[in-house]
Amino acid sequence: MDIYEKISELYDKRREIELGGGDDKINKQHEKGKLTARERIELLVDEGTFVELNPFIEHRSHDFGLGDVKGPGDGVVTGYGKIHGRPIYLFSQDFTVFGGALGEMHAKKIANVMDLAAKNGTPFIGLNDSGGARIQEGVVSLDGYGHVFYRNAIYSGVIPQISVIMGPCAGGAVYSPAITDFVFMVDKTSQMFITGPKVIETVTGEKISSEDLGGSEVHNAISGNAHFRGKTEEEVLEQVRTLVRYLPQNNEQSAPIEQTEIKDDFRPDLTDIIPFDPIRPYDVRLVINEIVDEHSFFEVHREFAKNIVVGFAKIKGETVGLVCNQPKVMAGGLDINSSDKAARFIRFCDSFNIPLITFEDVTGFFPGVKQEHGGIIRHGAKILYAYSEATVPKITVILRKAYGGAYVALNSKSIGADLVYAWPNAEIAVMGPQGAANIIFAKEIATSENPEEVRAEKIEEYREKFANPYVAASMGMVDDVIDPRETRIKLAQALEMLKNKKEHRPTKKHGNIPL
Repeated sequence: MDIYEKISELYDKRREIELGGGDDKINKQHEKGKLTARERIELLVDEGTFVELNPFIEHRSHDFGLGDVKGPGDGVVTGYGKIHGRPIYLFSQDFTVFGGALGEMHAKKIANVMDLAAKNGTPFIGLNDSGGARIQEGVVSLDGYGHVFYRNAIYSGVIPQISVIMGPCAGGAVYSPAITDFVFMVDKTSQMFITGPKVIETVTGEKISSEDLGGSEVHNAISGNAHFRGKTEEEVLEQVRTLVRYLPQNNEQSAPIEQTEIKDDFRPDLTDIIPFDPIRPYDVRLVINEIVDEHSFFEVHREFAKNIVVGFAKIKGETVGLVCNQPKVMAGGLDINSSDKAARFIRFCDSFNIPLITFEDVTGFFPGVKQEHGGIIRHGAKILYAYSEATVPKITVILRKAYGGAYVALNSKSIGADLVYAWPNAEIAVMGPQGAANIIFAKEIATSENPEEVRAEKIEEYREKFANPYVAASMGMVDDVIDPRETRIKLAQALEMLKNKKEHRPTKKHGNIPL
């Protein structure tokens, strides 16, 4: 046998591996509306950039008939490629081989490529499509999960980690995505759950479908376990490519700056978006889109805790993270879920050197027995902790209301904001004028001949004395009261001024956030 025959043998082996479980199983995958592991990779990375690693790894188990079964690549494709010209590492589970179930060598491949991603400081993306642990391999499959989970945790905050759920993800398999920074799901074909419908029915008697238990809508809108979803795999993979545009390669770099058109930054329409009446609602996304670069706002967790809006955008081509109250939902008040949502996003931005901009219009923390018993104190404290801990540039713009503890929590000067701007109509106070007047002037109102008239006078008196930006500005809690139309100009100037910011915290192993 000469060298050319050996080379031919190499290509034959590669073709066999690339077929995965074979044509029949590939066709079944397509019939379910799902792509194969390799087709997904080709859609995700720039054309022609994918390089596969460890293609010849196979399982080494002989129990329960596995000794007679080949598993090309052991059910997972790993390697590296580029997205928008920047390198990333990835794995893509192959459902046509062992149903994508994770075994010892499957996990070894994933762990190897995760280590390479960390050593090279590049984002890591996991395309998940797996029936869970490979039970024929017993405890070594569980040990394999442990190796993956450990790396998810250790590399958290070092490199961006993205999980894409493209099929079933059950049992221990869900914990790896849960540790990563962002989770994407596909409508109808992807699910996540700890225990499946059959187990739940057996144990509790509850009957539920896989989709209703752990489908994309459930995890995006109810549980908050997922951040994005799309109708098709193609749409979801394009969303992943979009997200990567906003992210740095690692925690020691900044996100790439994109070229933008030079336009007038004076935005006259901003004065018409927010009603002057403090109790009338509006959509904060209209404010965001007026201020950031055109079509650059990329919302995260859109369907979960809608009373707060978070996401990435560009201002003069620079990535920023936005945390914004949404007055058209629960009057923009903070509750348990919105506190969790905001805190996690703030900590991600701080981990990866992304400046934070807060658009504030908040009535306070949402009242109620359910919220108090659910732990609003503990959950609300997460926002305080996240902002206080963050050392990236932090800018706040008070659009209208900033009341009570929520004012303090949403990046006030006292917890480390670099710059706080307020619009002229801003009301900054311990509480709203109505509530404050009822408490401060309770006796005077109660003993007057015309209580409603006196109440109205006292509300206006309180509003004029405290509920305006100039009192806070006179005490240095607001750096400047600005013309709303100049908000984009002010933010661009502030970002440029703060780009070399360095701030250090006391040496410690890590803090103890109120989880």
